[in-house]
Amino acid sequence: MGRLNTEFSRLYLVPDPVPPEQGHLLTTDDTVRAMVLEIARPADWTELSAVWSGVQHDLALPAAAIAVSGTDGLQLWFSVAEPVKAQDAADFLSGLQHKYLSTTAAKRIHRYPSGAQDAAVGHRHAREVPAVHEDTGNWSAFVSPDLASVFGEEPWLDLPPNPDQQADILSRLKSMKTPQFRDALGLLRAAPDAATQAAESRAEQPGNRAAAPQGYNTGKMSPKEFLMQVMNDPAVGLKDRMKAAKALLPYAD
Repeated sequence: MGRLNTEFSRLYLVPDPVPPEQGHLLTTDDTVRAMVLEIARPADWTELSAVWSGVQHDLALPAAAIAVSGTDGLQLWFSVAEPVKAQDAADFLSGLQHKYLSTTAAKRIHRYPSGAQDAAVGHRHAREVPAVHEDTGNWSAFVSPDLASVFGEEPWLDLPPNPDQQADILSRLKSMKTPQFRDALGLLRAAPDAATQAAESRAEQPGNRAAAPQGYNTGKMSPKEFLMQVMNDPAVGLKDRMKAAKALLPYAD
């Protein structure tokens, strides 16, 4: 096995316990280690970079790999050290979309694996990178952060990428530890629920029934800041404020 295959397997493949022990992006028991978020048509790095930097600064997670899809998109490849259920992975990606890409048209965003709500595609996963596109002859490839922005109009390579350079890019990346993933998933799941509940609570107050709730733009604050605001908001029900307080526990000093 070459260096590129070794690094890709280290980050993204779930080993098959049955000989010949071939790794898979998605196993028969519906588990994954790789989670891929893609923006296409156009492949806008300005939008996707908000996710790439946000998970590091807001959620304290390792940097994701950046890839050109070989067709029309830019991708982020997230890695988990231990296999997780595909539905949990789909919820993680959905939470990132809600938090960082709320103003991006949903039809431009692809998530792999897809969630149970995406019945048309089930838990279909992304294609492995690098790979050649059969119809065009263009290649997908991993790219360094400083080069991602130059692929906005043509998110592909005309020639096969150098395997050693691809391995070098992946060798600098780390997988999320399972507790890191679980904490981030809890925050991402809590934020939409808390925002919805806060909006409903405010709407029920006299004089506020027709007014849109203010101060809950989750795309401009960290999960900790958002949960602190919900916890301290007297307009939010006690039960919901307690949920926010529990979600803050991973941030306790």
